[in-house]
Amino acid sequence: MRLRVIDIETTGTAPPAEIIEFGRVDLHDSTGSWQIDRPMTRLYRPLHGIPPETMAVHHITEHDFNADTPVCTGERLRLAVWAGNPPDVLVAHNCAFEQLFVDVLHTDALPWICTYKVALRLWPDAPKHSNQVLRYWLGLPLDAGLAMPPHRAGPDAYVTAHLLLRMLVLASIEQMIAWTSQPKLLPLMPIGKHRGLSWSELPLDYLQWLVRQTEMDADVIYCGRREIERRQPGR
Repeated sequence: MRLRVIDIETTGTAPPAEIIEFGRVDLHDSTGSWQIDRPMTRLYRPLHGIPPETMAVHHITEHDFNADTPVCTGERLRLAVWAGNPPDVLVAHNCAFEQLFVDVLHTDALPWICTYKVALRLWPDAPKHSNQVLRYWLGLPLDAGLAMPPHRAGPDAYVTAHLLLRMLVLASIEQMIAWTSQPKLLPLMPIGKHRGLSWSELPLDYLQWLVRQTEMDADVIYCGRREIERRQPGR
């Protein structure tokens, strides 16, 4: 079994923004225990520049590219996904973002694990669920040289790979894939007058109103329905 953690840096939050860095770290269990490979990264030259507000996140600038730096075409992205020993599962922290750019044409419908969604299930009491916060909250044993700087594709994939290694102790691959296909299980109400309260603290009439709101965030409605079901007699 080979789990491939990927991370991308881009020129914006959604296509037609371009991928400018692709990072991957593989976990494989060929020896009976999980092994983590070294990060592999590749820069891609953007055709339409990088906005300054995006540079401020990952600090990749035009000076990082030259005329020989390739553009991230669909074919090159597919090669990056499948390079080396082929993966059985793709993994990313908040994979909904990666899936905007790395779609089924590049992955042949490989299953995904979203470590962000899994973290919400396994560690609802964490102060936050970004991979960097979880890194320190869990005390992950990392090589600082490989884990830094944050918001770069290789280091972020490396941190997420170690986060996944911890998750594999607590949940099966199949369970994590199933959680990934479901909405986020939010530990606290994220919006409105009850923001910051646990779902068990919300009044029932408010929950019943909440789940009828068609414009409401799907994750919020999902959590509201779960809480209503939990309060049913016999549950």
